[in-house]
Parts: sequence; structure tokens; C-alpha cells
Amino acid sequence: MGEMVEFPSNGDNGRGYLSAPAGGSGPGVVVIQEWWGLNDQIKEVCDRFAEDGFVALAPDIYRGKVTKEPDEAGKLMMSLNIEQAAKDMAGAIDHLQAHGAVAGGGVGVIGYCMGGGLALLLATIRPDAVKAVVPCYGLIPWPGAQPDYTKLQARVQGHYAEGDEFFPPAEARKLEEQLKGLGHDAEFFVYPGTDHAFTNHHRPEVHDPEASGQVWDRSVAFLRESLT
Repeated sequence: MGEMVEFPSNGDNGRGYLSAPAGGSGPGVVVIQEWWGLNDQIKEVCDRFAEDGFVALAPDIYRGKVTKEPDEAGKLMMSLNIEQAAKDMAGAIDHLQAHGAVAGGGVGVIGYCMGGGLALLLATIRPDAVKAVVPCYGLIPWPGAQPDYTKLQARVQGHYAEGDEFFPPAEARKLEEQLKGLGHDAEFFVYPGTDHAFTNHHRPEVHDPEASGQVWDRSVAFLRESLT
């Protein structure tokens, strides 16, 4: 359904996977990858958003690198050039806006695992454009990339796993309280009996179809309400 596209990235060229609904336009959503890279699963997420009427763009923040090996994924994540990733994510926003895909001038951002952390970061870097952000079991492992939540303007809806060893529910609740304490519109959900990455249907060992369905329905409703 979708296709790879190129877009300006602050003097460089970024690339990503773009998927649009049959009508060609709709609310814009930036989809940010897990630590595996821009793989088939993330592309399928974009296609699913397109089926629900959104224009979805997943920037390739690893610049072509994809892996199925956890050790390699961890190395790619920890060696990520955050400054370049931020430029690519911001370029994805600009690409959506330039092509008239965005209702009301704003976009939504959804991310998974490290992408959830990057989604929160992007919302603080581009508060002018990001109106809604959905971190799914999001974590931010880079000490120098902690978001300045005082700059956040977007609504936040978070989704977290009860059995997550990387970002436990207690940490998620602390983040929710921090955001609310700053006056932000934030609501977090914790899904009983789930593990980290439970929405990833390419990982049957952790995938939870029922909880995944709840995350999808809540996310789509939240993004649609925030962007239209």
C-alpha cells in the first residue's frame, strides 16, 4: 500500500515509509520504529493507519539498517545519532505538512519501545506541530536525550505493559504524574498480563492480541479526536 519516499532533513535527505488512505489525504501521523529499525512490522503499522484514514510516515532513523538480532539492535539504539534522528523526525513532520496531509496544521506521533521515547522527545522539539503523542512502552535510554517536558504542548496517551522489565509500570506512573504536574493532558494505560513489545505481532512470544486491539482502538480514537 505504501512506498518509500525522500524528504529534506535540515540540509540533508531523509527517507521513510509513507502510506496514505485511498482518498490520498487525512490526518498526519509520524510512526517511530522500535530498536529493530524500519522493518516490515512498522511498515504494516503505517498501512493500518492508512486503512483507518490517516496519512502515516515512518522516518528511517537508522538510515537503512535493520536487524532481527537483539544484540545488534541494542548496539544500533545506543549508537544512534540523536541529533540526526531529531532532524529526520522533524523532516517527516514537514513532509506531511507540505503535502497537505494534515488536518488543522498539526500531526500526531506514535512510537514503540525506543520509538515511544523518541515520540515524546519529538513532541518537545516540535511543539508547534505535534498535537498528540502516543508512546507505547516507550523508553529513553540516552542520558543526553531526555525531553524538556516544559516545552510540551501535545496531549499524551501512553500504553505500558504490566510485566515490562525495561520500563516498569511504576516508572510509567511517575512519568504520567510528572506530565500532569506540569499541567499537561496525559492519560496512561497499563495492560495486565502483558510484556514489553506486546503489540508487535511479529513477536509471538510477547504479542497479546486482545491488549493490542485495545491499544489500537484507543490510539486511533485519541489521534482522530486530537487532529480533526
